[in-house]
Amino acid sequence: MLRKILSFQNKNIFNALKVTSSVSKNFATEATFETKDYKLHLFDDAGPPTKVTVTRDDALRFYKQMLTIRRFETAAGAMYKEKLIRGFCHLYNGQEAICVGMYGAMRPNLDDLITSYRCHGFAHVMGASVSGILCELVGHIDGTQRGKGGSMHIYVPHFYGGNGIVGAQVPLGAGMAFAHKYRGTNGVAIALYGDGASNQGQIFEAFNMSKLWDIPMIYVCENNGWGMSTSSERSTANTGYYTRGDNIPGIWCDGMDVLAVREATRYAIEHAASGKGPVVMELATYRFVGHSMTDPGLYRTRDEVQEMRQKRDPITHFKEKIIESELASEEEIKKLEADVKKEVEDGVKKAKGDLGVNMDELTWDIYAQDDYLVDIRNTVPFNTLKHKRVAHPQNL
Repeated sequence: MLRKILSFQNKNIFNALKVTSSVSKNFATEATFETKDYKLHLFDDAGPPTKVTVTRDDALRFYKQMLTIRRFETAAGAMYKEKLIRGFCHLYNGQEAICVGMYGAMRPNLDDLITSYRCHGFAHVMGASVSGILCELVGHIDGTQRGKGGSMHIYVPHFYGGNGIVGAQVPLGAGMAFAHKYRGTNGVAIALYGDGASNQGQIFEAFNMSKLWDIPMIYVCENNGWGMSTSSERSTANTGYYTRGDNIPGIWCDGMDVLAVREATRYAIEHAASGKGPVVMELATYRFVGHSMTDPGLYRTRDEVQEMRQKRDPITHFKEKIIESELASEEEIKKLEADVKKEVEDGVKKAKGDLGVNMDELTWDIYAQDDYLVDIRNTVPFNTLKHKRVAHPQNL
């Protein structure tokens, strides 16, 4: 497994080819880098460009987003061990380039996205604050859903959250894409799932309907090599996940390179939004942590994980790109890192406050209309709950 993952690596992937524009204040305004080759299925053209240009502003934004996600996921892991976070908690450490790169290609206020229970990173890039996410994880009323959703149910505009049922978000995403086509919005929908979920029957059913109707849909398999504790080779006969849409075009991309992910996503969005129908993407990545917080990780060695951290970490290698291409100085990067550290520390401090959800809110958010006042069925017969809502909690 490790040899196969490491075979993705190109020795020149992290080297800047050249600075492509003038230098301002001793910094390059943009730079060009080489990505790995993409693998294509049923596409007639050459695919996305492998020479990718990024501006200084975008590079710093991408780095900050990835670093922020890494830091608050690490903080969430610590809070889980302190028993401040209950239930399930699935962290995104190692896969940050996917959510940051994909959002870098999405069109604001137009394209929609839904993902699995490993959802904190996507929630952040699509609008949820660090404190809002951390508060949500611990049941704090200042969480994105006032602490009522928890780790697997975080929502912001155009982000339809994580989904606790394996693979169930995929047909939901197809429905979102159908809505875009029905309404003529020119938007696309994106649904992400892991390699472990890829054999779910509902995914292939969604593939079939999507192609029949040519809806603007992008299916994304985050292939991190392991479905819980089972390697992809042991669970899947065809591990070329980007080809598994049958007659749906597919593309393979290095999911550890934020710029490669951005370009592949742009390519897929252009295809789907032009009326040509769905696309299947496979993003080759690796998670540095267990499947969930209770995963002992006995199915892979510490040496394997350590080697991947050293050779394939999307954050440290993108930092090297930024500095080597003179998009920013080491001092500026250190200042950015200090700001991220403080933001996460402040979020943790707020989440550890004692503002839990009031019991009166149990009946809120059951009915869409605020004035729909009825008794709510309780767990005990003939002992209904009163619907006490007087205003939406966000307006309180």
